Amino acid sequence: MMYDEMMVAPMRAELTQLGIQETRTPDAVDAVLGEKKGTVLLVVNSVCGCAAGMARPAVAMAVENDALPDKMITVFAGNDREATQRAREYLVGYRPSSPAIALFKDGQVVKVLERWNIEGRHAHDIASELVHAFNEFCAKPVVA
Repeated sequence: MMYDEMMVAPMRAELTQLGIQETRTPDAVDAVLGEKKGTVLLVVNSVCGCAAGMARPAVAMAVENDALPDKMITVFAGNDREATQRAREYLVGYRPSSPAIALFKDGQVVKVLERWNIEGRHAHDIASELVHAFNEFCAKPVVA
């Protein structure tokens, strides 16, 4: 592990408390992304300032939307190296990026926000971009 687990635990919790599943092994990543069914949000978490100040807060805002991905997972760059590497293998055509946020539909990448799309922006603007993608690609809940 690159970082002390006690230090990253609160950073992990920022996402898991939102209902985002940690995938800490390649097998756990494959179990979700390998299905290639429905929509999946992938968050590559990290200790950097843009993850803390923009990416994680943006995800927290975005998951308040009515339309959400069927599944949401996260890997932690630096600590869950093998899981992060496996997740990046699904991001064909994109360079490794920490943080990164990706939306998949039926196994295809339909939206990616790499570090350069996150760094220096306001969390609200990033959240709006994610919500737009959720509204476009994720089924809205049926109102009874």
